[in-house]
Amino acid sequence: MEIKHRMIVFDAADVDAESAFWAGFLGGTVEEWGDRWRAIWVDGEWALGVQSAPNHVQPEWPDGAPQQMHLDFYFEGLEAHDAAHEQVIRLGGRLLKAADDRTAARGVQVYADPAGHPFCLCWVPS
Repeated sequence: MEIKHRMIVFDAADVDAESAFWAGFLGGTVEEWGDRWRAIWVDGEWALGVQSAPNHVQPEWPDGAPQQMHLDFYFEGLEAHDAAHEQVIRLGGRLLKAADDRTAARGVQVYADPAGHPFCLCWVPS
């Protein structure tokens, strides 16, 4: 058996807001596949999918409705991380947990996309 594609698919009540967020953050484009599905393309490759789930319940990280999965994105240095932070907020994401020590060589902050899916922006030394 040969798998042709491996895909992470987010469920969302608003497929347009969710797909626009991820396409904006990843520097990609959105391709509409009917009313219930969006494909996110980055550098000519299919990167993510978004599927309509009208009854989607947002995870409430860390103490509410459980998250089902999350993504980590790593940046070299705090400056690159901070630029990603600004982009996430501008695109409609929100900060869930700030880093305990922003002066540390390594760190992480937790965010949510428009549908409430948690993800992390991490920084490591250059």
